[in-house]
Amino acid sequence: MTVDISQILNGFMLTLLAGLATGVGSCIAFFAKRSDTRFLSCALGFSGGVMIYISLVELLAGAQLELAEMFGKRPGSLMGIGAFFGGIALAMLIDKLVPTGENPHEVRKLEEMTTPMHHDKLIRSGKLFALAIAIHNFPEGMAVFTSALTDPVTGISIAAAIAIHNVPEGITISVPIYHATGSRKKAFLYSFCSGLAEPLGALAAWIFLLPFLTAALMAMIFAAVAGIMVFISFDELLPLAEEYGEHHLAILGLVAGMLVMALTLVW
Repeated sequence: MTVDISQILNGFMLTLLAGLATGVGSCIAFFAKRSDTRFLSCALGFSGGVMIYISLVELLAGAQLELAEMFGKRPGSLMGIGAFFGGIALAMLIDKLVPTGENPHEVRKLEEMTTPMHHDKLIRSGKLFALAIAIHNFPEGMAVFTSALTDPVTGISIAAAIAIHNVPEGITISVPIYHATGSRKKAFLYSFCSGLAEPLGALAAWIFLLPFLTAALMAMIFAAVAGIMVFISFDELLPLAEEYGEHHLAILGLVAGMLVMALTLVW
């Protein structure tokens, strides 16, 4: 499969922008006194809607169609299904490696993270959050990069959805470090560095996957990416949207994300 330099640069740029959204969350944490839970609920639901729709309607369906043309209907469909659930298994494994107490995907409101805690415990929590988020961000970077290689619109959509869900993760990293040290610079630095895991994931995809990239492998990767994003949506985004705000706001955001994605794909 031929990929030109402009596609590669576009993939890296989208991945970098998605990853650096953690820095946006960090900046919000410095100036906000309370979590805007209604907005967060709707935004996270929207992000989940985008991810679920594009994963099932575009990535998985497209991968199965391509594989069926290459290997036959049943073998191709089974290959796509295997890659899809393999992506889910990979995301579950990564999530399992992060202890629940330090998992940044556990719900924490801004005001809950500013309650008095021991200085060392706050520092430790912030560093653990940064490490855990970096681990989660790595495959997300691979997802954005590989998607952008074949379809810029799909890459942009995935990058935007991931960027939205990276904002509260940036808040999770920054708040404990900022309140322990009083240093905005140090808090932002940890948040910023955790976001760089996404372009590192893109770099890994470029080095290890691109030399062997064929149409069949790309289809398998797309199916796996779909699995990763579906898991992220159901395990993280939708529970967070429910916890942060009202049930109907979360569902409204979810439906809006699906609608926007549907219109984007046929535009």
